[in-house]
Amino acid sequence: MMQAEPLVTLDIASWQPDVAPKASRSLAQALENGKVLCLPRLAFDLSESEQRLLTVDSLDGKRKNITVKDGRLNGFSGDDATASTMKAMLDRYEGNALDLVTRLFPGYRSRMRRAPASFRPRAIDNEPISWRKDDSRLHVDAFPSRPNHGERILRVFTNVNPRGVPRVWRVGEPFEAAATRFLPAIARPFPGSGALLHALGITKSTRSEYDHIMLRMHDGMKADAEFQKNSPQHEVRLAPGTTWICYSDQVLHAVMSGQFMMEQTFHLPVDAQYFPELSPLKTLERLRGRALIG
Repeated sequence: MMQAEPLVTLDIASWQPDVAPKASRSLAQALENGKVLCLPRLAFDLSESEQRLLTVDSLDGKRKNITVKDGRLNGFSGDDATASTMKAMLDRYEGNALDLVTRLFPGYRSRMRRAPASFRPRAIDNEPISWRKDDSRLHVDAFPSRPNHGERILRVFTNVNPRGVPRVWRVGEPFEAAATRFLPAIARPFPGSGALLHALGITKSTRSEYDHIMLRMHDGMKADAEFQKNSPQHEVRLAPGTTWICYSDQVLHAVMSGQFMMEQTFHLPVDAQYFPELSPLKTLERLRGRALIG
């Protein structure tokens, strides 16, 4: 069966678009139903000094991304003047992404929590690494040390490659189809295991059954060679000057190639969605037939 087109293309060229309430609700339904919103005319324009930051030499060798946290750069290597330019670029991208999301989805505005913006200068080379860390394999985002109890992971990306190189993704089948495929093999967590992991400092908070399932789905997808090769999927080529938005805890995605990208993550409670019933949490609870939080 042919996989449904995963992209919804928007003719938007401003980080502060005017969106009618009816259109906003329609776009939210597509986004919350697992679509990738693609804005091929929404570039993040760089100044001449910012263009000089498009080099892997800006990385300190310890991290693959550069971020600003508590007013300081992480992962950066360079002099003070270059650091100031990098920080200003990241701050500007964070502000642009915030403007875009809150203009498209004003209902999110008061409930979103921002993570640091990041600049990703490294080329995707897909060198052999641990299969759990291999993002060229289809997966949904779930993090072993950071339980989120169903909170959504909303991401804004922009390809800023100066040489015309696209960012290439594979986008997989709908979340519910994947959950139906992998859930039967996922047992309940051992009673008290979530609290124990937190007490031992392995997780930053207590891992819920929802988090347990999402981690097992993440690992199950990546470990399943047949699923990676033969499950329904599309190749998506995102040209320089393109911005795209998705819930990365819901969209099955794999990063195949590309270099130089900006990224901003927002976290959103499920009850702040326009359609909470479309969330992974509510989908998994419906399939399991019980609450997975608390």
